Amino acid sequence: MARIHINHVRKSFGHVQVLNDFDLEIEDGEFVVLVGPSGCGKSTMLKILAGLEPASAGTIHIGERDVTDLAPGDRDIAMVFQNYALYPHLTVAQNMGFGLKMRGMSRSDIARRVEVASQTLGIEHLLERRPRELSGGQRQRVALGRAIVREPQAFLMDEPLSNLDAKLRVHMRAEISALHQRLGVTTVYVTHDQIEAMTMANRIVIMRDGSIQQIADPDTMFSRPKNLFVAGFIGSPGMNFMRAPLRIEAGTVMLDLFSQKVSLLIAPAAVSHLAGQEVIVGLRPEHLGAASENTTNVQFETRTRLVESLGGDKYVFVDVPPANRMLREAAQTPAITANTAQRVTTGAEEQRRGDSIIARLINPGRLAAGATIRLEFDPRHLHVFDPHSELTIA
Repeated sequence: MARIHINHVRKSFGHVQVLNDFDLEIEDGEFVVLVGPSGCGKSTMLKILAGLEPASAGTIHIGERDVTDLAPGDRDIAMVFQNYALYPHLTVAQNMGFGLKMRGMSRSDIARRVEVASQTLGIEHLLERRPRELSGGQRQRVALGRAIVREPQAFLMDEPLSNLDAKLRVHMRAEISALHQRLGVTTVYVTHDQIEAMTMANRIVIMRDGSIQQIADPDTMFSRPKNLFVAGFIGSPGMNFMRAPLRIEAGTVMLDLFSQKVSLLIAPAAVSHLAGQEVIVGLRPEHLGAASENTTNVQFETRTRLVESLGGDKYVFVDVPPANRMLREAAQTPAITANTAQRVTTGAEEQRRGDSIIARLINPGRLAAGATIRLEFDPRHLHVFDPHSELTIA
């Protein structure tokens, strides 16, 4: 096990800059997930860490060693790929021990390590089978076993679950997390799936266009996103975004939201430059609930457009007033730039492109599209973003 220090790494392919000043300290035994949309540079960073790609600038330390210019085999790491890359003509035991054999390890030591790893993964009964005789989940365990027998200082995993079906991915997520708890080996895991990141990581690194957007534990990433991109990327369903005029009245910061005035616990000095302008407001579906009595929460009446039932939960799409809609036409509003409007809407759920938001309701009873419903939210759960910088205000 070892600490990993990625020190101001940059990577370019010709004139194309893929990584911009990537700087990250990973603690000994930590499980860190690099997550972001396709093309953000996360897999390139993992390949640089593994030695499969040279860095254009910066250094990498694993443990006490500078491994920046070392070959992959000299870095004392083990990598698990999206493609299992198992030799079809070898048995499970031979696949797991092949790397050790190539390093000149004795047969007895190889057999011992393979036995221990197979017992750890629960595949000791599969050692004499060949890959074609295995299910997808079993092949993934063999690929993990091949990494474990190396007894490396760090594991590097590049989207190892993306080839599995949804149910098996959930199962293997839990298995990999439990395996990390048992072995305690420093792990860097790359995925585009924010649910994998939230459920597996000690810390998450969200990337976009080759740059780090935020580094935090899952709870912090969910509750205190640094900017608009992070807020929209984390969460399922994603955060609702709306536009709302911001005012300062009698020393209190107010939003015109859902046809009423909502007060915020923000110092007026922090938003004085935005007074009288439209800001972007975020509210997670989990923080919208059915209205109740004797509450100080903000309540509003609206109409359902679509109801998606998940059994105990329902995703309810509801109307928002025209003044709060986050549409592509928002680009015509001076306070919300075309760049911001496009980033909020492109690639998001249908509700972000239209005139509705999502509420995630628990056991709401029978509910049909077109019904009138009264919802509520706690203003403390609102996220407010500067429309120009896209940074979080509150």
